[in-house]
Amino acid sequence: MTTATDKHILLVEDDDDIADLLTLHLTDDGHAVEKVSDGDEGLERALQNEYDLIILDIMLPGTDGFDICRRLRQERCPTPILMVTAKTEEVDKVLGLELGADDYITKPFSIREVLARVKALFRRVEVDQEAQGQGAESPIELGGVVIEPEKRKVTVGQEAIDLTSKEFELLLLFARNPGRAFSRDELLEEVWGYQYSGYSHTVNTHINRLRNKIEPTPSEPQYVKTVWGVGYRFAEPEELGA
Repeated sequence: MTTATDKHILLVEDDDDIADLLTLHLTDDGHAVEKVSDGDEGLERALQNEYDLIILDIMLPGTDGFDICRRLRQERCPTPILMVTAKTEEVDKVLGLELGADDYITKPFSIREVLARVKALFRRVEVDQEAQGQGAESPIELGGVVIEPEKRKVTVGQEAIDLTSKEFELLLLFARNPGRAFSRDELLEEVWGYQYSGYSHTVNTHINRLRNKIEPTPSEPQYVKTVWGVGYRFAEPEELGA
């Protein structure tokens, strides 16, 4: 396993100057950087090899960054993704997050900011690994929903449910805290790792997708409840007859 100062990074960026600059500084930080300038090749390498981080530009020749991110998450690739974009429109940032990106940074950016984001993503992964190393967490069963944290597996009744990484993390957070109401900002902080005002649509979209997958009647949710004026909560055991 790589150490905190020896990570394998895939950089998919078609601007040679930016790619060279990022490679230089990331290498100086002790990381091994694999540089690709074409979206199709970037997707192929990301699917075939293991990386500790993927730094992904949005505007690329061939497959664009959004489609690469979407495909990787569909293939259940857990590698953290830091999206890089020259666009500043909120819709582009929200779309990247909804597709499963872990963070984003907008050009022009400072190298110090990029390195700080990279280190923050690595710290999050290490915290998750340490938590897993403290012992296997028992499956959580609430009203017919069974969550197996170690396997990242969810079943409702006898049916296996295919969730994206963020959908799973949302559900696990809720199930670990039944009855607790979370604001949208709290969910952004807990699941995405940061707070940004104005990004509640990202949470709402993921909640809707999660409900469509686990709820018998998504329009009348019995598991993920809306707390008006606050956010969302998972039903308490007594509400589910558990």
